[in-house]
Amino acid sequence: MTAKSLYVRANYEVNQTPQFKVLSDDQCEEIYLGALETLERTGADVYSKEALELLAKGGCWVDGTRVRFPSYVVEKAIRSVPSRIVISDRNGVRTMFLEDHNIYYGPGSGSEFIIDFFNGERRRPQKSDVELVGRIVDAMPNMDFAMELGTCMDVTPTLADVHAFEALVRNTTKPIIQPAYGVKQCQDILDMAAAVAGSLKDLQQNPFIIFYTETSSPLRHFEEALDKTIFAAKNSIPNIYAPSTFAGGVAPVTLAGTILIALADNLVGLVVSQLAREGAPFIMGGIVSTVDISDGMPSYGAPEASLLAAGFSNVASYLGLLCSSIAGCSDSKCFDAQMGLEAASSLLVGGLSGSNIIQKSGKLEYGATGSLELIVMNDETIGMVKRILRGIQVNDETMAVDVIDCVGPGGHFLGEEHTMKYFRTEFWRPTLMNRFRYDEWKANGGKTMAQRVKEKTQNIINNHRPEPLPEKTLAEIKAIVERAESREATRKKK
Repeated sequence: MTAKSLYVRANYEVNQTPQFKVLSDDQCEEIYLGALETLERTGADVYSKEALELLAKGGCWVDGTRVRFPSYVVEKAIRSVPSRIVISDRNGVRTMFLEDHNIYYGPGSGSEFIIDFFNGERRRPQKSDVELVGRIVDAMPNMDFAMELGTCMDVTPTLADVHAFEALVRNTTKPIIQPAYGVKQCQDILDMAAAVAGSLKDLQQNPFIIFYTETSSPLRHFEEALDKTIFAAKNSIPNIYAPSTFAGGVAPVTLAGTILIALADNLVGLVVSQLAREGAPFIMGGIVSTVDISDGMPSYGAPEASLLAAGFSNVASYLGLLCSSIAGCSDSKCFDAQMGLEAASSLLVGGLSGSNIIQKSGKLEYGATGSLELIVMNDETIGMVKRILRGIQVNDETMAVDVIDCVGPGGHFLGEEHTMKYFRTEFWRPTLMNRFRYDEWKANGGKTMAQRVKEKTQNIINNHRPEPLPEKTLAEIKAIVERAESREATRKKK
Protein backbone atom coordinates (compact mmCIF):
# COMPACT_ATOMS: atom_id res chain seq x y z
CA MET A 1 0.00 0.00 0.00
CA THR A 2 1.40 3.39 -0.96
CA ALA A 3 1.31 6.41 1.27
CA LYS A 4 -1.16 8.04 -1.08
CA SER A 5 -3.74 5.27 -0.62
CA LEU A 6 -4.03 6.16 3.07
CA TYR A 7 -5.82 9.37 2.19
CA VAL A 8 -9.56 9.60 1.48
CA ARG A 9 -10.71 12.17 -1.06
CA ALA A 10 -14.00 13.92 -0.39
CA ASN A 11 -16.62 14.31 -3.14
CA TYR A 12 -14.70 11.98 -5.44
CA GLU A 13 -16.73 11.23 -8.56
CA VAL A 14 -16.28 8.12 -10.70
CA ASN A 15 -17.38 7.48 -14.26
CA GLN A 16 -17.77 3.71 -14.19
CA THR A 17 -18.44 3.68 -17.96
CA PRO A 18 -18.40 6.20 -20.81
CA GLN A 19 -21.60 8.20 -20.87
CA PHE A 20 -23.76 9.34 -23.76
CA LYS A 21 -26.97 11.27 -23.30
CA VAL A 22 -29.02 12.87 -26.05
CA LEU A 23 -31.69 14.41 -23.83
CA SER A 24 -31.31 16.14 -20.48
CA ASP A 25 -33.66 15.33 -17.61
CA ASP A 26 -35.52 18.56 -18.29
CA GLN A 27 -36.02 17.59 -21.94
CA CYS A 28 -37.16 14.10 -20.90
CA GLU A 29 -39.67 15.68 -18.54
CA GLU A 30 -40.97 17.92 -21.35
CA ILE A 31 -41.53 14.92 -23.61
CA TYR A 32 -43.19 12.98 -20.80
CA LEU A 33 -45.53 15.85 -19.97
CA GLY A 34 -46.30 16.19 -23.67
CA ALA A 35 -47.19 12.50 -23.83
CA LEU A 36 -49.46 12.88 -20.79
CA GLU A 37 -51.21 15.82 -22.47
CA THR A 38 -51.61 13.83 -25.68
CA LEU A 39 -53.12 10.85 -23.88
CA GLU A 40 -55.44 13.04 -21.82
CA ARG A 41 -56.54 15.40 -24.60
CA THR A 42 -56.34 13.30 -27.79
CA GLY A 43 -56.38 9.81 -26.33
CA ALA A 44 -55.91 6.60 -28.28
CA ASP A 45 -58.11 4.18 -30.18
CA VAL A 46 -58.35 0.82 -28.41
CA TYR A 47 -59.88 -2.18 -30.19
CA SER A 48 -59.67 -4.82 -27.48
CA LYS A 49 -62.89 -5.48 -25.57
CA GLU A 50 -61.02 -6.77 -22.51
CA ALA A 51 -58.64 -3.80 -22.56
CA LEU A 52 -61.56 -1.36 -22.81
CA GLU A 53 -63.21 -2.94 -19.77
CA LEU A 54 -59.95 -2.74 -17.79
CA LEU A 55 -59.40 0.88 -18.80
CA ALA A 56 -62.96 1.93 -17.88
CA LYS A 57 -62.67 0.27 -14.46
CA GLY A 58 -59.22 1.78 -14.01
CA GLY A 59 -60.44 5.37 -14.30
CA CYS A 60 -59.98 6.16 -18.00
CA TRP A 61 -62.59 7.99 -20.05
CA VAL A 62 -63.94 5.55 -22.63
CA ASP A 63 -66.07 6.72 -25.55
CA GLY A 64 -66.58 3.83 -27.94
CA THR A 65 -63.08 2.80 -28.96
CA ARG A 66 -61.55 6.18 -28.10
CA VAL A 67 -59.92 6.20 -24.68
CA ARG A 68 -58.54 9.22 -22.87
CA PHE A 69 -56.13 8.68 -20.03
CA PRO A 70 -56.16 10.90 -16.93
CA SER A 71 -52.59 11.60 -15.90
CA TYR A 72 -52.99 9.98 -12.50
CA VAL A 73 -53.85 6.64 -14.18
CA VAL A 74 -50.62 6.75 -16.18
CA GLU A 75 -48.58 7.86 -13.17
CA LYS A 76 -50.01 5.05 -11.03
CA ALA A 77 -49.05 2.50 -13.70
CA ILE A 78 -45.49 3.84 -13.87
CA ARG A 79 -45.17 3.52 -10.10
CA SER A 80 -46.37 -0.09 -10.11
CA VAL A 81 -44.27 -1.52 -12.95
CA PRO A 82 -40.99 -3.25 -11.94
CA SER A 83 -37.81 -1.28 -12.59
CA ARG A 84 -35.86 -4.55 -12.51
CA ILE A 85 -36.44 -7.85 -14.29
CA VAL A 86 -34.03 -10.80 -14.18
CA ILE A 87 -34.04 -13.22 -17.12
CA SER A 88 -32.55 -16.70 -16.89
CA ASP A 89 -31.17 -19.04 -19.50
CA ARG A 90 -32.86 -22.30 -20.42
CA ASN A 91 -31.21 -24.03 -17.46
CA GLY A 92 -32.48 -21.53 -14.90
CA VAL A 93 -29.18 -19.64 -14.54
CA ARG A 94 -29.87 -15.92 -14.11
CA THR A 95 -27.98 -14.21 -16.96
CA MET A 96 -29.78 -10.98 -17.97
CA PHE A 97 -30.18 -8.44 -15.19
CA LEU A 98 -32.48 -5.84 -16.73
CA GLU A 99 -31.93 -2.93 -14.39
CA ASP A 100 -30.50 0.56 -14.51
CA HIS A 101 -28.33 0.84 -17.67
CA ASN A 102 -27.38 -2.83 -18.09
CA ILE A 103 -27.41 -3.70 -21.79
CA TYR A 104 -27.95 -6.97 -23.66
CA TYR A 105 -27.68 -7.66 -27.40
CA GLY A 106 -29.36 -10.11 -29.76
CA PRO A 107 -30.98 -10.63 -33.18
CA GLY A 108 -34.37 -9.44 -34.38
CA SER A 109 -37.45 -11.18 -35.76
CA GLY A 110 -40.00 -11.14 -38.53
CA SER A 111 -37.84 -10.74 -41.65
CA GLU A 112 -39.67 -11.77 -44.82
CA PHE A 113 -36.45 -12.89 -46.51
CA ILE A 114 -33.10 -14.31 -45.54
CA ILE A 115 -29.73 -14.46 -47.27
CA ASP A 116 -29.04 -18.15 -47.82
CA PHE A 117 -25.67 -18.75 -46.17
CA PHE A 118 -24.72 -21.53 -48.56
CA ASN A 119 -25.47 -19.94 -51.94
CA GLY A 120 -25.97 -16.23 -51.17
CA GLU A 121 -29.50 -16.13 -52.58
CA ARG A 122 -32.22 -13.95 -51.07
CA ARG A 123 -35.15 -16.25 -50.34
CA ARG A 124 -38.01 -16.92 -47.94
CA PRO A 125 -36.94 -18.15 -44.48
CA GLN A 126 -37.52 -21.75 -43.42
CA LYS A 127 -37.68 -23.42 -40.02
CA SER A 128 -34.19 -24.80 -40.62
CA ASP A 129 -32.93 -21.20 -40.84
CA VAL A 130 -34.35 -20.45 -37.39
CA GLU A 131 -32.57 -23.55 -36.09
CA LEU A 132 -29.30 -22.18 -37.52
CA VAL A 133 -29.94 -18.81 -35.88
CA GLY A 134 -30.34 -20.57 -32.55
CA ARG A 135 -27.08 -22.49 -32.98
CA ILE A 136 -25.14 -19.42 -34.07
CA VAL A 137 -26.43 -17.28 -31.19
CA ASP A 138 -25.67 -20.15 -28.81
CA ALA A 139 -22.04 -20.14 -30.00
CA MET A 140 -21.55 -16.36 -29.99
CA PRO A 141 -20.09 -15.09 -26.67
CA ASN A 142 -21.48 -11.56 -27.02
CA MET A 143 -25.02 -12.44 -28.14
CA ASP A 144 -27.08 -12.41 -24.96
CA PHE A 145 -30.43 -13.67 -26.24
CA ALA A 146 -32.00 -15.31 -29.28
CA MET A 147 -34.78 -14.27 -31.64
CA GLU A 148 -36.03 -16.00 -34.76
CA LEU A 149 -34.58 -13.44 -37.26
CA GLY A 150 -36.89 -14.54 -40.09
CA THR A 151 -40.51 -15.76 -40.20
CA CYS A 152 -40.39 -19.41 -41.29
CA MET A 153 -42.57 -19.86 -44.36
CA ASP A 154 -42.48 -23.67 -44.72
CA VAL A 155 -44.88 -24.34 -41.82
CA THR A 156 -48.54 -23.62 -41.07
CA PRO A 157 -48.59 -19.80 -41.48
CA THR A 158 -50.61 -19.12 -38.34
CA LEU A 159 -48.17 -21.24 -36.30
CA ALA A 160 -44.87 -19.88 -37.64
CA ASP A 161 -44.24 -18.29 -34.23
CA VAL A 162 -44.84 -21.60 -32.41
CA HIS A 163 -42.50 -23.44 -34.75
CA ALA A 164 -39.89 -20.69 -34.40
CA PHE A 165 -39.89 -21.00 -30.62
CA GLU A 166 -39.58 -24.78 -30.86
CA ALA A 167 -36.62 -24.37 -33.23
CA LEU A 168 -34.89 -21.88 -30.94
CA VAL A 169 -35.46 -23.63 -27.62
CA ARG A 170 -33.99 -26.83 -29.05
CA ASN A 171 -30.90 -25.06 -30.39
CA THR A 172 -29.79 -22.61 -27.72
CA THR A 173 -29.67 -22.40 -23.96
CA LYS A 174 -29.79 -18.60 -24.10
CA PRO A 175 -32.89 -16.55 -23.24
CA ILE A 176 -35.43 -16.18 -26.05
CA ILE A 177 -37.47 -13.14 -27.04
CA GLN A 178 -40.45 -14.42 -28.99
CA PRO A 179 -43.23 -12.72 -30.98
CA ALA A 180 -46.62 -14.47 -31.03
CA TYR A 181 -49.49 -14.07 -33.47
CA GLY A 182 -52.28 -14.35 -30.92
CA VAL A 183 -53.27 -15.44 -27.44
CA LYS A 184 -53.60 -19.11 -28.43
CA GLN A 185 -50.06 -19.07 -29.81
CA CYS A 186 -48.90 -17.29 -26.64
CA GLN A 187 -50.36 -20.20 -24.69
CA ASP A 188 -48.57 -22.74 -26.90
CA ILE A 189 -45.26 -20.96 -26.41
CA LEU A 190 -45.86 -20.59 -22.68
CA ASP A 191 -46.65 -24.30 -22.37
CA MET A 192 -43.42 -25.25 -24.17
CA ALA A 193 -41.40 -22.88 -22.00
CA ALA A 194 -43.02 -24.26 -18.85
CA ALA A 195 -42.19 -27.81 -19.98
CA VAL A 196 -38.53 -26.78 -20.32
CA ALA A 197 -38.48 -24.92 -16.99
CA GLY A 198 -40.26 -27.74 -15.15
CA SER A 199 -43.52 -25.94 -14.41
CA LEU A 200 -45.25 -22.60 -14.95
CA LYS A 201 -44.29 -21.59 -11.41
CA ASP A 202 -40.62 -22.36 -12.12
CA LEU A 203 -40.85 -20.36 -15.35
CA GLN A 204 -42.41 -17.38 -13.59
CA GLN A 205 -39.69 -17.40 -10.92
CA ASN A 206 -36.88 -17.68 -13.48
CA PRO A 207 -38.27 -16.70 -16.89
CA PHE A 208 -36.11 -17.49 -19.90
CA ILE A 209 -38.63 -16.06 -22.37
CA ILE A 210 -39.83 -12.54 -23.07
CA PHE A 211 -42.88 -12.00 -25.25
CA TYR A 212 -42.45 -9.43 -28.01
CA THR A 213 -45.60 -7.54 -29.03
CA GLU A 214 -45.65 -5.12 -31.95
CA THR A 215 -48.44 -2.61 -32.53
CA SER A 216 -49.14 0.23 -34.94
CA SER A 217 -48.59 3.92 -34.35
CA PRO A 218 -49.91 6.51 -33.98
CA LEU A 219 -52.26 6.04 -31.04
CA ARG A 220 -53.96 2.87 -32.34
CA HIS A 221 -53.91 -0.32 -30.31
CA PHE A 222 -55.43 -3.38 -31.90
CA GLU A 223 -57.10 -6.30 -30.15
CA GLU A 224 -54.33 -8.76 -30.92
CA ALA A 225 -51.52 -6.66 -29.41
CA LEU A 226 -53.41 -5.69 -26.25
CA ASP A 227 -54.83 -9.16 -25.62
CA LYS A 228 -51.32 -10.63 -25.84
CA THR A 229 -50.12 -7.95 -23.43
CA ILE A 230 -52.92 -8.85 -21.01
CA PHE A 231 -52.05 -12.55 -21.38
CA ALA A 232 -48.39 -11.90 -20.57
CA ALA A 233 -49.32 -9.75 -17.56
CA LYS A 234 -51.75 -12.29 -16.12
CA ASN A 235 -49.10 -15.01 -16.44
CA SER A 236 -46.30 -12.83 -15.02
CA ILE A 237 -44.16 -13.24 -18.14
CA PRO A 238 -42.07 -10.22 -19.26
CA ASN A 239 -43.40 -8.47 -22.34
CA ILE A 240 -41.84 -5.94 -24.71
CA TYR A 241 -44.51 -3.62 -26.11
CA ALA A 242 -43.19 -2.30 -29.40
CA PRO A 243 -45.02 0.34 -31.47
CA SER A 244 -43.53 0.93 -34.91
CA THR A 245 -42.95 4.69 -34.95
CA PHE A 246 -41.39 6.31 -38.01
CA ALA A 247 -40.65 10.03 -38.17
CA GLY A 248 -42.38 11.66 -41.13
CA GLY A 249 -44.73 8.70 -41.58
CA VAL A 250 -46.82 7.63 -38.59
CA ALA A 251 -45.19 10.24 -36.37
CA PRO A 252 -44.26 13.92 -36.68
CA VAL A 253 -41.17 14.55 -38.79
CA THR A 254 -39.44 16.12 -35.79
CA LEU A 255 -37.44 13.72 -33.66
CA ALA A 256 -38.90 15.05 -30.40
CA GLY A 257 -42.42 14.51 -31.74
CA THR A 258 -41.55 10.97 -32.79
CA ILE A 259 -40.21 10.09 -29.35
CA LEU A 260 -43.33 11.62 -27.79
CA ILE A 261 -45.63 9.43 -29.94
CA ALA A 262 -43.53 6.33 -29.19
CA LEU A 263 -43.72 7.11 -25.48
CA ALA A 264 -47.47 7.78 -25.53
CA ASP A 265 -48.16 4.50 -27.33
CA ASN A 266 -45.95 2.60 -24.90
CA LEU A 267 -47.75 4.17 -21.96
CA VAL A 268 -51.06 2.83 -23.30
CA GLY A 269 -49.60 -0.69 -23.29
CA LEU A 270 -48.10 -0.07 -19.85
CA VAL A 271 -51.42 1.05 -18.34
CA VAL A 272 -53.28 -1.97 -19.78
CA SER A 273 -50.55 -4.29 -18.50
CA GLN A 274 -50.69 -2.90 -14.97
CA LEU A 275 -54.49 -2.89 -14.87
CA ALA A 276 -54.45 -6.56 -15.89
CA ARG A 277 -52.01 -7.35 -13.09
CA GLU A 278 -50.32 -4.78 -10.90
CA GLY A 279 -46.57 -5.29 -10.95
CA ALA A 280 -46.57 -7.23 -14.23
CA PRO A 281 -43.10 -7.18 -15.84
CA PHE A 282 -43.22 -4.74 -18.77
CA ILE A 283 -40.52 -3.39 -21.08
CA MET A 284 -41.00 -0.32 -23.26
CA GLY A 285 -40.02 -1.00 -26.84
CA GLY A 286 -40.45 0.16 -30.34
CA ILE A 287 -38.97 0.45 -33.77
CA VAL A 288 -38.27 4.16 -33.67
CA SER A 289 -36.75 5.40 -36.91
CA THR A 290 -37.33 7.58 -39.96
CA VAL A 291 -39.12 7.36 -43.27
CA ASP A 292 -37.47 8.47 -46.50
CA ILE A 293 -39.85 11.15 -47.77
CA SER A 294 -38.87 10.42 -51.40
CA ASP A 295 -40.10 6.81 -51.44
CA GLY A 296 -41.86 6.28 -48.12
CA MET A 297 -39.51 3.49 -47.04
CA PRO A 298 -38.35 3.21 -43.42
CA SER A 299 -34.65 3.30 -42.60
CA TYR A 300 -32.78 1.09 -40.13
CA GLY A 301 -29.38 2.61 -40.85
CA ALA A 302 -30.06 6.36 -40.68
CA PRO A 303 -28.14 8.35 -38.05
CA GLU A 304 -31.48 9.71 -36.86
CA ALA A 305 -32.51 6.15 -35.99
CA SER A 306 -29.65 5.98 -33.49
CA LEU A 307 -30.53 9.42 -32.13
CA LEU A 308 -34.17 8.40 -31.71
CA ALA A 309 -33.24 5.14 -30.00
CA ALA A 310 -30.91 6.98 -27.62
CA GLY A 311 -33.47 9.68 -26.88
CA PHE A 312 -36.17 7.09 -26.26
CA SER A 313 -33.81 5.27 -23.89
CA ASN A 314 -33.11 8.54 -22.05
CA VAL A 315 -36.83 9.13 -21.48
CA ALA A 316 -37.35 5.56 -20.28
CA SER A 317 -34.46 5.90 -17.85
CA TYR A 318 -35.82 9.22 -16.58
CA LEU A 319 -39.14 7.49 -15.81
CA GLY A 320 -37.44 4.50 -14.20
CA LEU A 321 -38.72 2.16 -16.92
CA LEU A 322 -36.89 -0.62 -18.75
CA CYS A 323 -36.66 -0.28 -22.52
CA SER A 324 -35.69 -2.00 -25.74
CA SER A 325 -34.26 -0.43 -28.90
CA ILE A 326 -32.84 -1.51 -32.25
CA ALA A 327 -29.23 -1.67 -33.46
CA GLY A 328 -26.89 -3.86 -35.46
CA CYS A 329 -28.98 -3.59 -38.60
CA SER A 330 -28.55 -1.89 -41.96
CA ASP A 331 -30.36 -0.67 -45.05
CA SER A 332 -27.80 -2.45 -47.22
CA LYS A 333 -28.92 -5.43 -49.30
CA CYS A 334 -25.75 -7.50 -48.95
CA PHE A 335 -22.51 -7.99 -46.99
CA ASP A 336 -20.66 -4.77 -47.81
CA ALA A 337 -19.05 -1.69 -46.27
CA GLN A 338 -22.40 0.09 -45.83
CA MET A 339 -23.66 -2.85 -43.80
CA GLY A 340 -20.63 -2.81 -41.53
CA LEU A 341 -20.68 0.96 -41.02
CA GLU A 342 -24.38 1.24 -40.22
CA ALA A 343 -24.46 -1.81 -37.98
CA ALA A 344 -21.35 -0.88 -36.00
CA SER A 345 -22.30 2.76 -35.41
CA SER A 346 -25.78 1.84 -34.19
CA LEU A 347 -24.42 -0.88 -31.88
CA LEU A 348 -22.08 1.63 -30.26
CA VAL A 349 -24.71 4.34 -29.83
CA GLY A 350 -27.20 1.78 -28.53
CA GLY A 351 -24.73 0.59 -25.92
CA LEU A 352 -23.71 4.09 -24.88
CA SER A 353 -27.35 5.14 -24.50
CA GLY A 354 -27.96 2.37 -21.96
CA SER A 355 -30.97 0.72 -23.59
CA ASN A 356 -31.53 -2.54 -21.70
CA ILE A 357 -32.38 -4.80 -24.66
CA ILE A 358 -30.82 -4.02 -28.03
CA GLN A 359 -32.28 -6.18 -30.78
CA LYS A 360 -32.56 -6.41 -34.59
CA SER A 361 -28.94 -7.49 -35.01
CA GLY A 362 -28.56 -9.28 -38.33
CA LYS A 363 -31.28 -7.45 -40.27
CA LEU A 364 -30.72 -5.89 -43.69
CA GLU A 365 -32.90 -3.97 -46.13
CA TYR A 366 -34.85 -1.91 -43.55
CA GLY A 367 -35.58 -5.12 -41.63
CA ALA A 368 -36.96 -7.13 -44.54
CA THR A 369 -33.98 -9.50 -44.86
CA GLY A 370 -32.02 -11.49 -42.30
CA SER A 371 -28.32 -12.37 -42.49
CA LEU A 372 -26.58 -15.04 -40.41
CA GLU A 373 -23.22 -13.56 -41.34
CA LEU A 374 -24.19 -10.13 -40.03
CA ILE A 375 -25.03 -11.74 -36.68
CA VAL A 376 -21.55 -13.28 -36.58
CA MET A 377 -19.83 -10.03 -37.55
CA ASN A 378 -21.94 -8.05 -35.07
CA ASP A 379 -20.82 -10.36 -32.28
CA GLU A 380 -17.29 -9.09 -32.85
CA THR A 381 -18.47 -5.47 -32.88
CA ILE A 382 -20.49 -6.01 -29.70
CA GLY A 383 -17.35 -7.36 -28.05
CA MET A 384 -15.62 -4.08 -28.87
CA VAL A 385 -18.59 -2.05 -27.61
CA LYS A 386 -18.76 -3.97 -24.35
CA ARG A 387 -15.05 -3.28 -23.81
CA ILE A 388 -15.60 0.43 -24.40
CA LEU A 389 -18.53 0.38 -21.98
CA ARG A 390 -16.36 -1.15 -19.25
CA GLY A 391 -14.53 2.15 -19.23
CA ILE A 392 -11.28 2.83 -17.37
CA GLN A 393 -10.79 1.68 -13.81
CA VAL A 394 -8.82 4.24 -11.81
CA ASN A 395 -7.19 3.23 -8.52
CA ASP A 396 -3.69 3.00 -7.05
CA GLU A 397 -2.97 -0.34 -8.70
CA THR A 398 -4.23 0.58 -12.19
CA MET A 399 -2.41 3.94 -12.15
CA ALA A 400 0.72 1.87 -11.45
CA VAL A 401 2.82 4.65 -9.88
CA ASP A 402 4.96 2.10 -8.01
CA VAL A 403 5.49 0.04 -11.17
CA ILE A 404 6.49 3.12 -13.16
CA ASP A 405 8.96 4.03 -10.43
CA CYS A 406 10.41 0.51 -10.49
CA VAL A 407 10.85 0.43 -14.28
CA GLY A 408 12.14 3.98 -14.48
CA PRO A 409 12.95 6.17 -17.50
CA GLY A 410 13.72 4.31 -20.73
CA GLY A 411 12.54 0.94 -19.39
CA HIS A 412 9.77 -1.32 -20.65
CA PHE A 413 6.89 -3.04 -18.89
CA LEU A 414 6.61 -6.34 -20.80
CA GLY A 415 8.24 -8.44 -18.11
CA GLU A 416 6.50 -6.88 -15.14
CA GLU A 417 4.16 -8.95 -12.99
CA HIS A 418 1.70 -6.04 -13.18
CA THR A 419 1.61 -6.45 -16.98
CA MET A 420 0.98 -10.19 -16.75
CA LYS A 421 -1.81 -9.59 -14.25
CA TYR A 422 -3.73 -7.04 -16.26
CA PHE A 423 -3.10 -7.42 -19.98
CA ARG A 424 -5.83 -10.04 -20.48
CA THR A 425 -8.50 -7.91 -18.81
CA GLU A 426 -7.38 -4.49 -20.03
CA PHE A 427 -7.06 -5.38 -23.73
CA TRP A 428 -9.87 -6.70 -25.92
CA ARG A 429 -8.75 -9.38 -28.38
CA PRO A 430 -10.47 -9.73 -31.77
CA THR A 431 -11.43 -13.04 -33.34
CA LEU A 432 -12.29 -11.70 -36.80
CA MET A 433 -10.59 -8.35 -37.25
CA ASN A 434 -7.08 -8.55 -38.64
CA ARG A 435 -4.08 -7.10 -36.79
CA PHE A 436 -1.32 -9.07 -38.52
CA ARG A 437 1.59 -7.51 -40.34
CA TYR A 438 1.04 -7.40 -44.09
CA ASP A 439 3.33 -10.36 -44.88
CA GLU A 440 1.69 -12.54 -42.24
CA TRP A 441 -1.79 -11.57 -43.43
CA LYS A 442 -0.78 -12.41 -47.01
CA ALA A 443 0.74 -15.73 -45.97
CA ASN A 444 -2.53 -16.67 -44.29
CA GLY A 445 -4.44 -16.18 -47.52
CA GLY A 446 -4.97 -12.42 -47.55
CA LYS A 447 -8.61 -12.94 -46.58
CA THR A 448 -11.12 -10.11 -46.40
CA MET A 449 -13.39 -9.55 -43.44
CA ALA A 450 -16.28 -11.06 -45.41
CA GLN A 451 -14.27 -14.23 -46.04
CA ARG A 452 -13.28 -14.55 -42.41
CA VAL A 453 -16.88 -14.08 -41.28
CA LYS A 454 -18.06 -16.74 -43.74
CA GLU A 455 -15.44 -19.20 -42.49
CA LYS A 456 -16.38 -18.59 -38.85
CA THR A 457 -20.08 -19.01 -39.61
CA GLN A 458 -19.38 -22.24 -41.49
CA ASN A 459 -17.28 -23.51 -38.59
CA ILE A 460 -20.15 -22.93 -36.16
CA ILE A 461 -22.62 -24.69 -38.46
CA ASN A 462 -20.26 -27.65 -38.86
CA ASN A 463 -19.04 -28.03 -35.30
CA HIS A 464 -21.16 -26.29 -32.67
CA ARG A 465 -23.67 -28.57 -30.98
CA PRO A 466 -25.96 -26.88 -28.43
CA GLU A 467 -26.70 -28.61 -25.16
CA PRO A 468 -29.61 -31.00 -25.89
CA LEU A 469 -32.89 -31.00 -24.03
CA PRO A 470 -33.94 -34.18 -22.20
CA GLU A 471 -35.95 -36.64 -24.32
CA LYS A 472 -38.96 -36.27 -22.01
CA THR A 473 -38.98 -32.50 -22.52
CA LEU A 474 -38.58 -32.87 -26.29
CA ALA A 475 -41.58 -35.21 -26.33
CA GLU A 476 -43.67 -32.66 -24.38
CA ILE A 477 -42.68 -29.88 -26.79
CA LYS A 478 -43.52 -32.03 -29.79
CA ALA A 479 -46.95 -32.85 -28.32
CA ILE A 480 -47.69 -29.14 -27.76
CA VAL A 481 -46.78 -28.31 -31.39
CA GLU A 482 -48.93 -31.19 -32.65
CA ARG A 483 -51.81 -29.98 -30.48
CA ALA A 484 -51.51 -26.52 -32.02
CA GLU A 485 -51.42 -28.00 -35.54
CA SER A 486 -54.57 -30.03 -34.81
CA ARG A 487 -56.33 -26.93 -33.47
CA GLU A 488 -55.48 -24.92 -36.58
CA ALA A 489 -56.57 -27.75 -38.90
CA THR A 490 -59.93 -27.92 -37.12
CA ARG A 491 -60.34 -24.16 -37.32
CA LYS A 492 -59.75 -24.20 -41.09
CA LYS A 493 -62.42 -26.85 -41.63
CA LYS A 494 -65.10 -24.76 -39.93
